[in-house]
This record gives sequence, C-alpha cells and structure tokens, in this order.
Amino acid sequence: MKVAERRKAIVNLLLSSKEPISGGELARQFDISRQIIVQDITVLKGTGYDILSTSQGYVLRRSPLAERVFKVKHTSEQTEDELTCIVELGGTVVDVFVWHKVYGKIEAPLNIFSKHQVKQFMEGVRTGKSSELMAITGGYHYHTVRADSEEILDNILNELNNRAYIVPELE
Repeated sequence: MKVAERRKAIVNLLLSSKEPISGGELARQFDISRQIIVQDITVLKGTGYDILSTSQGYVLRRSPLAERVFKVKHTSEQTEDELTCIVELGGTVVDVFVWHKVYGKIEAPLNIFSKHQVKQFMEGVRTGKSSELMAITGGYHYHTVRADSEEILDNILNELNNRAYIVPELE
C-alpha cells in the first residue's frame, strides 16, 4: 500500500470509528511501526484534518471532506462498474444501506477507495462469501460517498447519472 493510500485509509478508519483508535492498533492494521503512524497523523493534521490525540487513541473531530448520499439502482453485474466509477473519480464508498419495509435501515460499512479494494469486494461477492444488500430491495440501495470536494461529488453524480444508476427523486 502506498503512503497516500495508507493515509486515506487512516482517515476513513477514524471517520467510521465511534471510539478512539490507538496508534498501536493502526500500526498493526497497516503492518508498520507506530512511529510511521505518528508521522502520518502529523501530515494529516497539516493538511487540514482535525485529529485529536487522546490517551485512548486518535479521534477525527471534524472532516474537511465533502460527503453525499446517492440513491442508486442497478444489477449485480453492474456493481463493479458502479464502484469503480466512484473511486476512479476520487470518491470513497463509505457504506451501503437499504430501507427494508419490515426491518428498516440495514447498513454495512465498505470504505472502498481504490480499484484494488473494488476487486477484493467483488471477489467476496463472486465466491459466495456474501450477497449484496441490494438483492433484498430489487436493486435499490444507497451509498454514502466522501471526496475531497463538492465538485468531485458533482462529477460522480453526473457520471452515475450518465450510466443510469442514479434513481430519479420521484421514484
């Protein structure tokens, strides 16, 4: 994993965690030293991330990233194209969720931000480890997407719309 990818992954972990994450835990997850984690956190703070160092670990208090929820519908065969489209345009697919008529909101974290992670996710689906949440709602589902700017999110929206994945607001 390259340095920029690791730092993006650290941000995604901190954003999705409800609890502080220790430097030791981050070091274990990325198979690097705690000293490198400290350097990464310092660089991230310098680029605008409001990361607080506590005795329990690191907490991201406020993210400079833009975030938007997209309602989409497509077939299972189009999932890889959808996810790849988002990451190639600079987005991170934070999660997927559906609204079930009986159970309510069913959500799963994804944190997919690279083509490699798209391939890993798709391999898990193809090998039968699990099925996609959209299978229980006829293809309808939502993704929370993060990016460095609203402009990137607009580009993602436009491209998903061009591919007919975005669900019209009336539907």
